[in-house]
Amino acid sequence: MSETERKRRILVIDDSAAIHQDFRRLLCPERGEGPAELAQLRTALFGAPTAPARPSGPEFEVESAFQGQEGVTKVREAVAVGRPYALVFLDYRMPPGGNGVETLRGLWAVHPSQRVVLCSAYSDYSWEDIVEEFGETPLLRELRKPVNGHELRQLALTLTEP
Repeated sequence: MSETERKRRILVIDDSAAIHQDFRRLLCPERGEGPAELAQLRTALFGAPTAPARPSGPEFEVESAFQGQEGVTKVREAVAVGRPYALVFLDYRMPPGGNGVETLRGLWAVHPSQRVVLCSAYSDYSWEDIVEEFGETPLLRELRKPVNGHELRQLALTLTEP
């Protein structure tokens, strides 16, 4: 299995570029020493490292879609090539395109077993409205913004387990 195939694939569907950067920063921390200058400075300040400073646990591969239809297309293509996403983080509001609920309908039309976390700072839909339409299912969770980094990583770890 290659390095790329070993990583757990996640798709973030959100209209905000800043959100994509935050998800990458939280889910894909640097695992190496970083630039040589930084390693030298670290050694000068703290002494020689006894062990490499590496986050433990699985690694994630995070891809981006900035509108719902783009996300549905990426999920369809991923399934077609046999590399489906383990998890999708989906924003409720993505102007000017469709909202998260419309996108969720599209995602499950092309991949009914796709795990999805709906994310928003707004309450356009109550969780009861969502459950009424899509049913109570372990494939669907909710995460309120602002996102807590620890909660985000725990959701990603739990929901991407093979």
